[in-house]
Amino acid sequence: MTLPGDWEMVVGLEVHTELKTTTKMFCGCANHFGSEPNTNVCPVCLGLPGSLPVLNERAVELAMAIGMALHCTIAPSTFHRKNYFYPDMPKDFQISQYDLPINKGGYLDLPDGSRVTIERAHLEEDTGKSTHLGGSGRIHGADRSLVDYNRSGVPLVEIVSGPDIRSASQARAYASELRGILIATGASDGRMEEGSMRIDANVSVRKSGEPFGTRCEIKNLNSLRSLVRSIEFEARRQIELIEEGGVVRQETRHWDENLGETSTMRTKEEAEDYRYFREPDLVDLAPDDAWQQRVRDQLPPMPAERRATLSSRLIASNEAQLDAVEVVIDLHLEPYVHAAIDAGVEPALALARAANELAAGIENLDRMTTNGYCSTLLMEQSGELSATQAKTVLSELLAHGGDPKEIAATLGFERLSSESLAGTVAALIEQFPDEWMRYREGDEKLAQFFIGQVMKATKGQANGKSVIEQLQARR
Repeated sequence: MTLPGDWEMVVGLEVHTELKTTTKMFCGCANHFGSEPNTNVCPVCLGLPGSLPVLNERAVELAMAIGMALHCTIAPSTFHRKNYFYPDMPKDFQISQYDLPINKGGYLDLPDGSRVTIERAHLEEDTGKSTHLGGSGRIHGADRSLVDYNRSGVPLVEIVSGPDIRSASQARAYASELRGILIATGASDGRMEEGSMRIDANVSVRKSGEPFGTRCEIKNLNSLRSLVRSIEFEARRQIELIEEGGVVRQETRHWDENLGETSTMRTKEEAEDYRYFREPDLVDLAPDDAWQQRVRDQLPPMPAERRATLSSRLIASNEAQLDAVEVVIDLHLEPYVHAAIDAGVEPALALARAANELAAGIENLDRMTTNGYCSTLLMEQSGELSATQAKTVLSELLAHGGDPKEIAATLGFERLSSESLAGTVAALIEQFPDEWMRYREGDEKLAQFFIGQVMKATKGQANGKSVIEQLQARR
């Protein structure tokens, strides 16, 4: 989206990610999505009098892993009580980190080469989940509310970016890259639809070169699509308000996906409104160098490194291949691509089949061995299978597993003889003389026309490369 005039949007994102721990942040209750409401609870996460928190060691390790992946400084930190009243927070306060977070001062480089600074990535606990019945589904106008405390006390890391993002597309790229890092570290499953990764967007506008404007925070965005749409709407809203003589008020706003607009939730709180004070039941957190090194040694390659490694194996890349690389990296399919290239498959073919056929059957990927993938692509590359037949074999492997050669034989995929193919091409040249003349005169697009006609005539048994050879031989 292009903003009118010389207006510029300024965006900073706060990403909350639930950590993949077995138990909650300060108690032994199960950290499990989808359980019956209020079954994973105890006196600690229900905030009952006399209960005391005990810090989850694994949550600290995952928080450090996130910080290291984001080039942050791991620092001694403390926990505070963030005080506010809401039914989904039974203690009436949230245990969080305030002025001394565990991770601070990092950055995240995006695929386009831009850099977004990371101000902090701190530990805290999640709230419960409220369901408002009646009306619009929000608390205002609801007939009654139900609260599920299973999520209360689940460990979170909140990652706060600097105000460095200048477009909704850059915000999407940042969130997508960050999600890949969270998954790679093992800290999160990144399932936005389940709430394990949620985004708050701070949006303001200004004339180019002027100081930052007044920001509004859009809460709890749970998809990349919502992130893009809400930022674009909010920027337009603020510009229209200012140009009409109004003043942007600092506030928290709700995004309505159906209406495609934001609306006021409440005026924005400041730090003093939460009456932060040190959590008296938890000691300071200061991971020593040995502990930090153990966490660092366990970090796998991050998406940027995996992307660079895969891209380096492409002979020549175009925009479509770069998009395919993104799909393959996001779905962790590159082991198949690397194995196929190592087996002698052309890199472009290995990448394309992974980004399309494997990606389409990702839910059944456990049935696809790298050997089966490589064998199928080698059969396609040699002409033993046509492209259409190879795709069918891959689909069968994903659905049922098995041996590619046996599947091809069962489906009756026999290589078309050169004599039969030559006869088919000759017949089509006679059938389409005008197209053949244009092809002979240099219109290379007609090659695809003849390939399509051959495929139709042979019911997909022909190989595209062999058709091209036949056409060139007659040129």
